[in-house]
Amino acid sequence: MSQRGFRGRPSGPTRAGTTTLVAVRITVIGCSGSFPGPEGPASCYLLEAEGFRLLLDLGSGAVGALQRHAGLDSIDAVCLSHHHADHCLDICPFWVARTYGPDGRLPRIPVYGPAGTALRMAQAYGMDSRPGMTEAFDFVTLAPGRREIGPFQVTLAHMNHPVETFGFRVEQAGRALAYSADTGNCPALVGLASQADVLLCEASYLSGPDPGPDMHLTARQAAEHAARAGAGRLILTHLVPWNDQEVSLAEASTVSYDGTLSLAAPGQVIALG
Repeated sequence: MSQRGFRGRPSGPTRAGTTTLVAVRITVIGCSGSFPGPEGPASCYLLEAEGFRLLLDLGSGAVGALQRHAGLDSIDAVCLSHHHADHCLDICPFWVARTYGPDGRLPRIPVYGPAGTALRMAQAYGMDSRPGMTEAFDFVTLAPGRREIGPFQVTLAHMNHPVETFGFRVEQAGRALAYSADTGNCPALVGLASQADVLLCEASYLSGPDPGPDMHLTARQAAEHAARAGAGRLILTHLVPWNDQEVSLAEASTVSYDGTLSLAAPGQVIALG
């Protein structure tokens, strides 16, 4: 946790115009697959609970859009699912903002990621590996299993992707979000998403020739994973700009899935609780 501590539980308006407690608020900062699209940046999701702000991924272009929803000095921790640029590259401008702002260097915050994240980020910015970005970030190596990050209970599992990649199950106050990151067909994703309130699942491909194993999912395959997991809501994300998103939604809709199905969109807010 950063030195500021928790800032109080997020709340939202009720029909009567008063406020109600929200266990977890998720804001889609970016959901474009593989590279930023015309409507928004690559993968980045802001999770808030008990005043704690956690970023899941910080992909290309995300730092700009993030500032519409949270100050760059207000982020308490970052989790990077893997080292592909569309999920991690904006750690570079984030480091600049936290290092050279008008008020001086901000307190270090943890950046969780696969082995070698500190070196990967230093190389991306053309820095020496020592100190690299370690004066701004406390790099923590992820492993499958459970850990606590602020008020969140996080379960991690390896996904099927060409580089080491983690999927996440994030729980707080009896609510659960599952996030696929990037993956091909993956039984571990079904386990992470079991009975989750929301599954944010990548849907990079449309149906067509088999792209090969351990890469990405089609929208239909994303829905199949959600159905096997019994997830309450499936939100298709990692939407590659050259695909027609309505076709992705239509293909996912052909699966027998009892939950709610929708597309991710930049700026979308999902309230759990």
